[in-house]
Amino acid sequence: MKKTLALLFLLQFAFAAGWARAQGTGYVQRTDPAINAIVPRNARIERVVTGMNWTEGPVWIPAGYLLFADIRNNRIMKWIPGGAATVFMHPSGYLGKTPYSGPESGSNGMTLDPRGRLSVAGHAQRDVWRLESLSPDATRTILADGYHGHRLNSPNDLVYGPHGALYFTDPPYGLPTQSDHDPIKQLQVNGVYRILDAVSHPAGARPDESKLQLLISNLPRPNGIAFSPDMKYLYVNNSEPQKIWMRYPVNPDGSIGHGVLFYDATSDTAPGDPDGMKIDLKGNIYSAGPGGVWIFSPQGKHLGTIRLPERMGNVAWGGPGYRTLYMCADTSIYSIRLRIPGERP
Repeated sequence: MKKTLALLFLLQFAFAAGWARAQGTGYVQRTDPAINAIVPRNARIERVVTGMNWTEGPVWIPAGYLLFADIRNNRIMKWIPGGAATVFMHPSGYLGKTPYSGPESGSNGMTLDPRGRLSVAGHAQRDVWRLESLSPDATRTILADGYHGHRLNSPNDLVYGPHGALYFTDPPYGLPTQSDHDPIKQLQVNGVYRILDAVSHPAGARPDESKLQLLISNLPRPNGIAFSPDMKYLYVNNSEPQKIWMRYPVNPDGSIGHGVLFYDATSDTAPGDPDGMKIDLKGNIYSAGPGGVWIFSPQGKHLGTIRLPERMGNVAWGGPGYRTLYMCADTSIYSIRLRIPGERP
């Protein structure tokens, strides 16, 4: 009986995969039956935006629209469901007057702080900043731009944690050569940091470097970052050379303990690496990775992958009830409606 059920499961998966490939928007690879409690059998993957150049950093705004980074065009875009994407901000990262010499000139990850203000990983601007209102012309407050007197590399992704602190990753992907030997790279480490009580940082004030703490220094390319719903764990993934997800216990004061390996996908040769990730209300993890969006249980079991036709960069929850997962890819943004609501930033 078990063999028969397993065969039926494989046949259903093969049929769904073939049908979805024919549609050109991808398919759901169901590696464990537990994924059926997350992704409905009739779930549709839709391409909602296209024509971009490396989309990233999506965040759903409660007023009913999605903001996302169009990194290589150095702009933040705004998309209202049913309409076309429009420019929200340009430039969003590099502010120089001469053409940027690297491939990723724009901003990257975005989230909302507890007061609803947009917080942004500046990427090519090499800082973390906040808009004091949801207007592109609002005051832009720099929350962090250096550590121990040295410029940050290129902040990539960020998330708010306990006590109003802002946690972010700082690999070199926004530098001109994207390497550790870039001439303008000032820090030896590609770190994970937190800004103490970032929520209370005064509007327009200069960064307070005394509140910037280095938490993780042993990941060569830290990238995506997210908290479990109860904030007992911090997840950080690493893009290369190891394609891994790490989990760190969070102490009551917001500091973190010794990290453990959560999942290793280094052997997977599909296009893409561990990148932006988010969590649902039951603690399942959704992360850009090789070949699409990987879905893990809180126990670290790979439940399935939303296979997409483009390299993936990041994901965000939004839409009615925060049950829609928006998935940022190379030229397009895709969406899928799921069973379990996601965490709101």
